[in-house]
Amino acid sequence: MELYEKLYELRRASGMSQEELAEKLGVSRQAVSKWESGATQPELSKLIELSKLYSVSVDELLSLEHAKPEQDAAESPVQSNAEKAPAEKLSFRDFCIQHKKIIGGAAVALAALIAVGATASVAWSLYAMFIMADQLAAGQVHEAMMTGMDNLYFESAGTILSLVTVGKYLETRSKSKTGGAIEALIDLAPKTATVVADDGTETTVDVDSILPGQVLRVRPGESIPVDGVVLEGSSAVDESALTGESIPVEKVAGNTVNAATVNRTGSFTFRATRVGADTSLAKIIQLVEDANATKAPIARMADKVAGVFVPVVFAISAVTFAVWMALTGSMNEALTSAVAVLVISCPCALGLATPVAIMVGTGKGAEMGILFKSAEALENLRSVGTVVLDKTGTVTHGKPAVTDIVVATHADGSSAMSEKALLKLAAALERSSEHPLAEAIMAECESRGIVARMVEDFAAVPGRGVTAREGQNAIAAGNVRLMDELGVTVPTGLAEQFAAEGKTPLFFAKNGELAGTIAVADEVKETSAGAIAALRSLGVDVRMLTGDNRVTAEAIARRVGLSREQVIADVLPADKERHVRELQDVGSKVAMVGDGINDSPALARADVGLAIGTGADIAKEGADVVLMRSDLMDVARAIELSRATIRNIKQDLFWALFYNGIGIPLAAGVFFPLTGWQLSPMFGAAAMSLSSVCVVSNALRLRTFTPSVAVK
Repeated sequence: MELYEKLYELRRASGMSQEELAEKLGVSRQAVSKWESGATQPELSKLIELSKLYSVSVDELLSLEHAKPEQDAAESPVQSNAEKAPAEKLSFRDFCIQHKKIIGGAAVALAALIAVGATASVAWSLYAMFIMADQLAAGQVHEAMMTGMDNLYFESAGTILSLVTVGKYLETRSKSKTGGAIEALIDLAPKTATVVADDGTETTVDVDSILPGQVLRVRPGESIPVDGVVLEGSSAVDESALTGESIPVEKVAGNTVNAATVNRTGSFTFRATRVGADTSLAKIIQLVEDANATKAPIARMADKVAGVFVPVVFAISAVTFAVWMALTGSMNEALTSAVAVLVISCPCALGLATPVAIMVGTGKGAEMGILFKSAEALENLRSVGTVVLDKTGTVTHGKPAVTDIVVATHADGSSAMSEKALLKLAAALERSSEHPLAEAIMAECESRGIVARMVEDFAAVPGRGVTAREGQNAIAAGNVRLMDELGVTVPTGLAEQFAAEGKTPLFFAKNGELAGTIAVADEVKETSAGAIAALRSLGVDVRMLTGDNRVTAEAIARRVGLSREQVIADVLPADKERHVRELQDVGSKVAMVGDGINDSPALARADVGLAIGTGADIAKEGADVVLMRSDLMDVARAIELSRATIRNIKQDLFWALFYNGIGIPLAAGVFFPLTGWQLSPMFGAAAMSLSSVCVVSNALRLRTFTPSVAVK
């Protein structure tokens, strides 16, 4: 048993989750996941801690694996490669070398079986040549000819190796297509960029030489070289390569731009903020590579089957040889059947079934803007029974916006002022406020071209609102409590009406009379309701978890199709993790979707954590999946992709085992007494190679995956 397998079994036996173990050791959950997948190995200090925790000796742990002194135990091949510049071109050969751990087991088994079969053929042929030499020396020409016809297998050994080589060539060509997602991502990065100096001069430089803080210019049709913030100009930027969103996004001063996205229209300058391995593109490539380098739990089953399968095949081959010798007395017949068993039973198809499907599945996810950090996340997502959604920034945009502008009316039915006048009053009051609701109102005023007037005696009333004086007019903005204190009459039930709709009303007064009401709300994302419906169609229960008050939370829930029973409101940030744990305790596998720092413990606790791409970095670090488009519909797409990938793996495993179940008896000659069928080693080699190509080809079907319930 390898070290990573033992670590996995010991943790499961202890009843600890990866999160709990990571906390005890003072490392990240991702580090534990990589140890248990074989992507990296624990440092010696952590091995000592693990041995104490599991009550086993370090020697016992280390004796369970084949040491690789040439590889630093604290660094994986994938991690070391991540330090390369993202613009550096990786060949597929290099890619395969980086990920050799996921296909190495099958290669060893193949080499063992093929080598034994070919060696046996050559060895027996050499022995037969000595017999022929003795027969020719004795003048037994006819006997020598018969010996040569029946016992020389040089052509068989050559044909076996040739067929295997052809099969591996076809297999490699098929597998090379699985790395297309990473190759495509790497090719997106431009090789040069235009740097703008302080004096306005422009110079073309290599992307690798760009430093944070430098100003760069991007012209129409050019790819953006690094991540940054727009300084001057505007344009429509095609971000489909990173997010999967086909509609270009308008960029103006202050907006962020990402490496490898394409500038479609105008020219603009931007300041570089993240370069090299820190860019969004580099991190995406790293995530895809990390996912490919890990093993899904289902892969461990395939490895165990292959580990038992190979010695069993050797035993069957030996029994086949002995039975044929006992029944026929013919070394020729016995050797033919024994070698055929070794060749046809090669578990290469079994070893390829899981890693190739994982490579294609994670690559397809990257194309869709869904980044799986590990193969384990890809597998676990298929069996999720409950999806817990954070509200702010996940179900909603996470940014308050003006939803209603209601001008007050006098007793005679006339309006107190025009809508534009109300917005001018609001702008004058809110320009000096730092409250998020004030920011929403100012954004609305700016979009309408309203310029805020200066006010005097501005004062903030904590928990209530603001007051000021504009000329001879006393003006104020705030909640019902402030209006009551100022003696301003607010229509009965107006505040409750807005609250029931999930909106926050701000009341504006002028000279002791109500001037109007502006309601602000965090608007629901356009796709949220559809995403929740799509999740239900997949048989997934959906819950919304929020720290907001229940009235607002239930108002949002109604808009997206959730019942009040599916809403968990008034939750403190520290309690979100507890609510996820409670759902797990009742037997449900839980996925958590969030975007904020306060969501990170819940994301780590969940069986699968999905982070919104626009969310906090710590949330994305603690998550298992990153949704680059920040679209809830991608949760449904990710679940469908996970199910399709695991279904593909199970198909490949079934057919690989079914093939061997038929091929081994045929090669052994079980059907010979009834049908006269006996498989030669050459045909066995051809059949073995064909099975590997079929498995890889089936995995490649995932490249055409299209979600059924979440089509854009």
